[in-house]
Amino acid sequence: LGTSTLTDSDTFQDVVVKIERRTFHKPFLGGFKNRITGVEFHNAGSQTIPKKRPDKGIEIFCRETQTVFERNKSQQTRNTTSTQMTKTGLYVSNRTDKLLSPGDYFTADEYHKRRLEAVIVLQTYYRRWHAINVVQNLREKKRLRLEWEAQEDLRKKTEKDERLRREHEGKLNPKTKEDFELLYQALELWKQEETEQINRTLTGAERKAALCGLLEQEAQLIASIGKRKLNDDEENRQKMILRFLDKCAQPRRWRAYDGKITEMDTPYRLHARGLFEIYCSISRNDIPKDERTDVLLTLRHTVEKHECKLSQEIMELIDREYDLMSREVKECNLEGLRKRISTLFLQYIKTPEFNPEVARVLKVPPDPLMLYKNVNFCRSCENYLPSTEFPVHVNSRTIGRCCLCCKLDNEARKREVFFKYKLILKNLRKSEADYEDDAKIVFLVQHQDMQYMIETIWGCQSAVSACSDLYDLVMVRWDKQHEWSPWNTILLAKDEADAHLKLCNLQE
Repeated sequence: LGTSTLTDSDTFQDVVVKIERRTFHKPFLGGFKNRITGVEFHNAGSQTIPKKRPDKGIEIFCRETQTVFERNKSQQTRNTTSTQMTKTGLYVSNRTDKLLSPGDYFTADEYHKRRLEAVIVLQTYYRRWHAINVVQNLREKKRLRLEWEAQEDLRKKTEKDERLRREHEGKLNPKTKEDFELLYQALELWKQEETEQINRTLTGAERKAALCGLLEQEAQLIASIGKRKLNDDEENRQKMILRFLDKCAQPRRWRAYDGKITEMDTPYRLHARGLFEIYCSISRNDIPKDERTDVLLTLRHTVEKHECKLSQEIMELIDREYDLMSREVKECNLEGLRKRISTLFLQYIKTPEFNPEVARVLKVPPDPLMLYKNVNFCRSCENYLPSTEFPVHVNSRTIGRCCLCCKLDNEARKREVFFKYKLILKNLRKSEADYEDDAKIVFLVQHQDMQYMIETIWGCQSAVSACSDLYDLVMVRWDKQHEWSPWNTILLAKDEADAHLKLCNLQE
């Protein structure tokens, strides 16, 4: 701050005055006030910095901090109350008054003892409530467990009854290979029972005559089974042909990004569908004469578009059938001719030149030069067959009979049922594939090896519960950390196998 001061009569000099702005409250040490303007002027000592006392390292308290200041102030409650006593001329009701009498004095130990007893009572009731909940939960779990066991028993019984019914139905009306295996096994059991009864009751010439009669009955039953098998093979062949033609006629499908399936028909697929419908119509034998004539006419218009030896032969057979139908020939005499027409037309459909869509489904035969290394000779049927047609056992060293000869030998002599062991082997291979640890041994084992292990080593029963139902038995790993092998396996029921595979440490 700069100011001007008069030094001499005519000379002025600038003097610099420093004013310090203090951070503490300035005490008032006296001064004066201008009455006109109201400005206060303090003494100069109020702008002097106080002298700092040296720090002695000892906390010192001044007198003011040890002085208590007291102040009296009256208080008034928010609710005005008053006390009125009964006196002469004034009655005050005492119905709401309470009489308090002093009780027994108790010490702190007695107080804590009472609290401990109260806590014990609370814990007792809580533990009782907790025990009731635990028992109820256990009872509910037991009820659910019993219901689950009852449902499982009912399910197993239902599955067993359904399996027995299906086996009985398969024996009466065999359709598959398993049904015929069961039928031949039943025939073998019947033969053994009859033989034992004849050997037990008859002797001499009567025994020989009874055995001859039993042999004739067996031959008749085998002939009837073979006839039924031929009929079923023909039905299966017709179903396979219809499935093949339907596959050729199906539209092209693909799934879009939104999950919807789109179908598209091409001209080739429409042509294949038309040929499929004509084949279905031409294969029927229960249609009237006029409809049969229309179908033959449609077939003729279809095959005459392509001039070849096959189409010429089909048209000649169509003309022959039309001529015979005009002569009122019985339909039973036309079955052979109609079958020839159906067979030739099927050959026509399977030709990619006439039906381009069939080339996508038809199996292309491999190059014969590539089969020379994989062809083996069967000494039983004396046919050269690919190596896939020969069963290879684990301990086999040479190529034996083909699968067809082995099946024929089983039907003729042993008549054993293998599809149960095939089912166990199939389930085992599926479970081993799920491990994804590059297991190999299980895919080299055949059903004959599985049969030997189950019958000879495990005795056809579970190692835990002695369950002997092969439908309910599975083979699993003994130590699931290593791949399956004949020395790392165990035969268990399905529920036992699930519990076994959940174990982490077998030693415990």
